[in-house]
Amino acid sequence: MAKVPEAPSEEGPFQLLISAIDHNPYVGRVGIGRIFRGSSRRNDPIVKIARDGVVTGGLRLTTLLTFAGLERIDVEEASAGDIVCISGIDDLNIGDTLADAAMPESIHAVAVDEPTVSMFFSVNNSPFAGREGRYLTSRQIRDRLMRELESNVALRVTETASADTFEVRGRGELHLAILIETMRREGYELAVSKPQVIVTERDGKRWEPVEYVVVDVPEPYAGAVIEALGRRKAMMSNMLPVGDAQRLEYTMPTRAIFGLRGELLTLTRGTAVLSHTYYDHQPWMGELPERNVGALVASETGRTTAYALAGVDQRGRFFIGPGIDVYEGMIVGRANDDKDIALNVAREKKLTNMRAAGSDESFKLAPPEELSLERAIEFIEDDELVEVTPQSIRLRKRLLNETARLRLRKRETVS
Repeated sequence: MAKVPEAPSEEGPFQLLISAIDHNPYVGRVGIGRIFRGSSRRNDPIVKIARDGVVTGGLRLTTLLTFAGLERIDVEEASAGDIVCISGIDDLNIGDTLADAAMPESIHAVAVDEPTVSMFFSVNNSPFAGREGRYLTSRQIRDRLMRELESNVALRVTETASADTFEVRGRGELHLAILIETMRREGYELAVSKPQVIVTERDGKRWEPVEYVVVDVPEPYAGAVIEALGRRKAMMSNMLPVGDAQRLEYTMPTRAIFGLRGELLTLTRGTAVLSHTYYDHQPWMGELPERNVGALVASETGRTTAYALAGVDQRGRFFIGPGIDVYEGMIVGRANDDKDIALNVAREKKLTNMRAAGSDESFKLAPPEELSLERAIEFIEDDELVEVTPQSIRLRKRLLNETARLRLRKRETVS
């Protein structure tokens, strides 16, 4: 195409729909949107029409910017079809309409979905806390979360009874994982819990969020994928061929998607493509199968050795290799069965005149399974945490001491 056509526009008074929110520490909240009708100049009188129809008058376009590549440029006038930035208006939100003060007409906007998943963000209190991060305290984490609220309109942050823990709600596991990844790249260090769905009460019954799920999978693996989804209470709505693959369409509980991506990649040798979006709230669908493998947990603090790993490699699949610092209670792999196993992975070989340190080179270890942030969040259970730092992602038990974990498990069994 030699020329990009102009955006469609209408004749009439000025009308702008806010479709994105940004934040600037100097000017506050910034609204970004396209002018659907008319034109406006800097300092022209306007009104704000909220999504619920409330009109706020007495406003002016004190700031008007357009985009040139990634830069924002001050302009005196903008017209229909332009994408502009507006600041200086209090409580500006996605879906609000800015219109000519003489003719305040709103534009229909798609509603922003409410959060469906929550996680707890807390101060990292592991033995390795403070080694790699710059921002560690609860005050620094709180300030960062509050700044995120200025531009992330689908996010909710609530303080808990503990000063070191915050409940963060978002529009799915990926939404929260992006926030965590952004924070760790900025130098923050924190611990996060297993995601939980937000359940609502309607007419005395529990309702949970349900997702519309589409899986594209090669024909030979379709049966295994259908079986796996069936165990997670997924309801198939359509199945059709797409080239050499099958497209499977389902509705399923949001909580059933936790850990699904990793399971499908294992079943299909990395060939499945999974996508999902919020569908509806439906009555609670009962209990779902939990993680079917236990965790390999370090029983001692130290540095892993090939000698120690080779001696216990038949117990499961490791997330780490030799030469890695570990602490008691840190999860170092997945077990072959459904029970947690405590292992000493930092044991050193005793040297005698019959055994030399150089013989460690003869150990052949399977390559460790690398954990991304998303895979780590999917793997953990209620009694586990993900320790996130700028350089590392570690899994750990909430209670690091094995005796304390056994004592707690015994109390729970008795009760």
